[in-house]
Amino acid sequence: MTTETVTISALSHKGSGIAHGERGPIFVPYTLPGETVAIARVKDEGTVMSFATTSPDRVQPACKHFGPEGVGGSCGGCSLQHQAKPSYNGFKRDLLVQALKSKGIEAPVGDLIEAHPHQRRRLVFTVRRREKGLVIGFNQAETHHVVPVEECPIASEALISRLDALHAIARATGSDAFRITVTETLTGLDISMDGLRGGLGERERRAVTETVIKLQGIARVSGNGEIIVEPHKPQLDFDGARVVIPPGAFTQATREAEEAMAKITIEHIGKAKRVADLFSGIGTFALRIARKTAVHAVESEERAVKALDQAARMTQGLKPLTVERRDLFRRPMTPQDLKAYDAVVFDPPRAGAEAQSAELARSQVKKIVAVSCNPLTLARDLSILTKGGYKIRQVIPVDQFLWSPHVEAVALLER
Repeated sequence: MTTETVTISALSHKGSGIAHGERGPIFVPYTLPGETVAIARVKDEGTVMSFATTSPDRVQPACKHFGPEGVGGSCGGCSLQHQAKPSYNGFKRDLLVQALKSKGIEAPVGDLIEAHPHQRRRLVFTVRRREKGLVIGFNQAETHHVVPVEECPIASEALISRLDALHAIARATGSDAFRITVTETLTGLDISMDGLRGGLGERERRAVTETVIKLQGIARVSGNGEIIVEPHKPQLDFDGARVVIPPGAFTQATREAEEAMAKITIEHIGKAKRVADLFSGIGTFALRIARKTAVHAVESEERAVKALDQAARMTQGLKPLTVERRDLFRRPMTPQDLKAYDAVVFDPPRAGAEAQSAELARSQVKKIVAVSCNPLTLARDLSILTKGGYKIRQVIPVDQFLWSPHVEAVALLER
């Protein structure tokens, strides 16, 4: 380890400051461009020791767990709480711009749709048993150390106010190390515990059930995908369609971002008569689109398909909505399959939709909406589509991962 003084020239795609040393770039978390800092350096990583100069864009972090001086260690959930909103928004938008440029794509990029504190409705906690008791928190960046969480300004009040309930349920499992995904639903918290070694025995299941019955506001608790206790069906609302979400199901991180992306999508597809919603999940887009037009929803995860189908059947006033279970990575929809549709929406996992984009590029679908949480794979997929004859009308960055280096995007294309 060596100590030296460096000047930060830019931010990396992970949100760390970049300084240029004699042997290449040095990455320094919790710094901003223009700042001069004394650091302790190990290889290409620097730890701030003190500041000689600070950026005018530096602000007071919102959370006591943030930064090198964070309580209990630096929580790895946020990396940009110290950056003022205007430059933060510019950084997020530029992540998308640079990803597009890397594939030679020049397209209109809109302003960032902002995220705000206390909007996050889904969090993933790490649980560890220590000598002094059970710890629930987030992993410190690049380590296995769990920082016990006492507050979280990105989380909804319904989530963070129930840490006591999470501790009680976690203790009842008797397990030493696992993960808890907590989702705020209309009927209470949906708590999904994963990584429980050997599952839960009858005594532990009974202890969890008795604990939940004593608590208020818990809709369901599941372990390794199996429902343990379910006082209420956990439900989300997609424009009046109530979906009972499967244990551990993917949901958009914030309701506000979800609604903004759905609005953009529906406006772009306009008067399309038939729409295919690919990688449809539990129906985030399909159920909303079905208010105006017929939809065919395609998804590989069986429980998500069933949840979407049931919600469609139980909702009045929808246009015809059909579902299909299909692995679009291995068996993408072909131009022949797509003949019946004049608009396609796709929202794949972080790996993107390379194979499906190649088939879409050969199709005659008039309009496409590409939604992505990974600017790099989105840029790759858009490159495939533009080479196939599509024009990008606009790409809109959406921030639903507040103070992190992650950004969502919605790309609108026409043939």
